[in-house]
Parts: sequence; structure tokens; C-alpha cells
Amino acid sequence: MKVLIVNAYDNMGGAARASYRLHQSLLEKGVESIMLVQNKFSDDFTVESYTKSTFQNIWEKIRNIVDNFLVKLYRNRTKTLFSPSWIGFNNIVSQINSMNPDIVHLHWISNAMIRIEDLARIKAPIIWTLHDNWAFTGGCHIMWECEKFKEKCGGCPRLDSKRDTDLSRKVFNRKKRTYIKLPNMLVVGLSKWMTNCVKESTLLKNHEVVNIPNPIDTNIFKPLDTEHARNLWNLPTDKKLVLFGAMSATSDINKGFKELVGSLDLLNDENIEFVIFGSSEPKEKQPFKLKTHYLGHLHDDVSLISLYSAVDLMVVPSLQETLPQTASEAMACGTPVVAFGHTGLLDIVEHKKTGYLAKPFQEKDLATGIEWVLNSDNYRDLCFNAREKIVKEFDSSFIANRYIELYNKVRLNKK
Repeated sequence: MKVLIVNAYDNMGGAARASYRLHQSLLEKGVESIMLVQNKFSDDFTVESYTKSTFQNIWEKIRNIVDNFLVKLYRNRTKTLFSPSWIGFNNIVSQINSMNPDIVHLHWISNAMIRIEDLARIKAPIIWTLHDNWAFTGGCHIMWECEKFKEKCGGCPRLDSKRDTDLSRKVFNRKKRTYIKLPNMLVVGLSKWMTNCVKESTLLKNHEVVNIPNPIDTNIFKPLDTEHARNLWNLPTDKKLVLFGAMSATSDINKGFKELVGSLDLLNDENIEFVIFGSSEPKEKQPFKLKTHYLGHLHDDVSLISLYSAVDLMVVPSLQETLPQTASEAMACGTPVVAFGHTGLLDIVEHKKTGYLAKPFQEKDLATGIEWVLNSDNYRDLCFNAREKIVKEFDSSFIANRYIELYNKVRLNKK
């Protein structure tokens, strides 16, 4: 069986890390898996890029600029990603078809990677794992409170638009026309929340949808000695350490840094210090009182594992998450997680068993959760339960087997 995994990148961003981990897990199971990306950053020979020349790389950047031209006309839009995916003129679908896979497994395909209409040109059966809301909305990747996807988009709050016939309605209608041509496309929701969103959506409610989470290799992501890990990072061994991190951790408004700062200001324990990865120390001092360690961007699993093992808890205050890998990675390393109890986080964190789920988006309750975990009499049980949860439900070998079953089912249905 030949599986082609398609994602914009191979190791940059959460969707890339997740799809690449699945790719590796399938290879270990003996599946002929190939990964096709827009931009390749690794030297893995099993990953192919369709931009193989300087000209193609330049052209892809131009395509992305042109693709976002109409979005920029909405000057008061929310600072979250919105993708029209309307510009064509690349050869990715032709390359997909020439590779003749048994299954085309799509992941995150925005950033002007594939024009919506071109999906219908793919000859092999399609499975699409959704890492955000884009596939069933009029272009937004993070919808927050908006539920217009249940009927039809238009008057988009992410664009700050009051017109029904705005860009979101036009993208919505383009998707509707394309998906009608793909009745057998199977959709994977990474979390129960995402799966339910798909079932409630106008665009994808008639497609089969299953819930399979992101894989994580628990033989790699596992606890290290805390004192040794702290020494590696030059972190204090006599303090309680709270970790926060993501890509663009302090600048991405969806990651909840603003809400977290408000929570940290409510903590009165001088024994607590704050650790941030995914952002470097800013020129101007941040407005919170805890001593803070900025570790910058991390680019490898070894660094992440040692950092998760060095801290007492991970806090994930995101406003929306499909299935945050920082939470599952931390828990695999035996580190409890404190988060707002909503969206995909409900699948990972079990309240007062593997961490603490605060009421969305109450800063005071988030602070309560941080204090509860740090001062818990059964802290060791929390650590043990956290790892056990990930081993039982998210381990890469288990998830790879679930996908292999799904691939075989789709192939049989084709026959």
C-alpha cells in the first residue's frame, strides 16, 4: 500500500510535526509512505518537495502574496489566518497523480499550496485530517465563537465584515461546489470537538468523519531526571517552574498569552518562576511580576523533552485548540497540564487527574489551577496519570494501526 501524506511543511508548525510523525510511524509499520510538501526543511529522503528550484520557491512566495491580496482589503480583520486558496498555476496535483498513490492523505494544505477547485482533480481516494477549521469555513482557520459554518458563511467576524456576500461567502461557495465532486472523501477530526464541528458543518456534514488523534512516540517522549534536566537549561533547582510555549508564543493572540499574564499576576508565591519557549526575551520588559526565563525557539524533540521534564507543570491557555501537541508532549514526559477546559483540550487533560481544566476564559480559575497542581498532595499521581493517558490513547504505534485500518477500508470501498 502506497500512502502519500500531503502537508505544506515537513517540520515547521504543529500540523507539520504531527503529519511527519505519522509518516515516520507508518514507515516503521512497513507501509510505503511518502510525504509531499511545499517547503522542505529536513534532509529526509522520504520527504519530497514540489518546489525544487529557486524559481519555483520564488513563485510560491509570489503565489502566497497574491492569494492574500483580497484578504488585506479587510483592514480591520482579526489577526488570525484567513486563506482564500483561489490562485492556481502550480503543478502539485499533477505531481500527486503522477506518483500514483493508493491513498492521498491531506493535512494542512493552505498557504496557497492547493487551489480549492484542484482537490477534485486528485485521482486517488482522499483522506483529510483537519488541523484547524479551514476545511469547513469560508476561509478562517480559527473561528472562535462564530457558528456561521453550520449554515453558510458571510458577514465574517474574522474579516470584520458586515456584508453577507463577502469573501468568506465566496470561498464557502467554492468549497461547496468542489466537495460535491468528492462524495467519498473521508474526513478525520483530531479531537471529539473537531469531529462534532465537521458533523455540524454545511460543507462536510455529508462526508464520513472519524476521530483519530495526533500520534506521539512515547518511547521518545518520556520523563527525564528533573534535576539533570534543569541543569541542562540552567534553571533553578529550588523553585517551582511553570512552562508556557508555542510557535509565536507571546504574539499569537490565540495562544492566550494575554490571559496567562493576567493569571500569573494573581499568584502570590515567590517560589514560582515562569519559563517561556517559542519567543525570545523582548526589548521591553513584560508586564508580570514572576521571574521569567526566555528560551527562544526550540527546533528538536530532545530539547522539548528535557524542558518538559525540567518543569513542574505546563500551562496551555489557548482560546481554541484542535488538539495541542504541547499538552500531549508534556504529559508524555510526566508533566501535568493546566488549561482552559474547552475544544480539543478536553480530549487530553482530565480535570484533577492529569492536570486542571479552568473555566474558559477565567484568569482567576487558571491561576487557581496552577496553584492547585503545584501544591497538590498527589502531585506524583498527576504525573503518573498524565503519562499513562498519552501512552494508552496517543502512542504512535497505536495511532498508526488505526490509520492503516482506515486506509484499508477506503481502498476496499474503492473496489
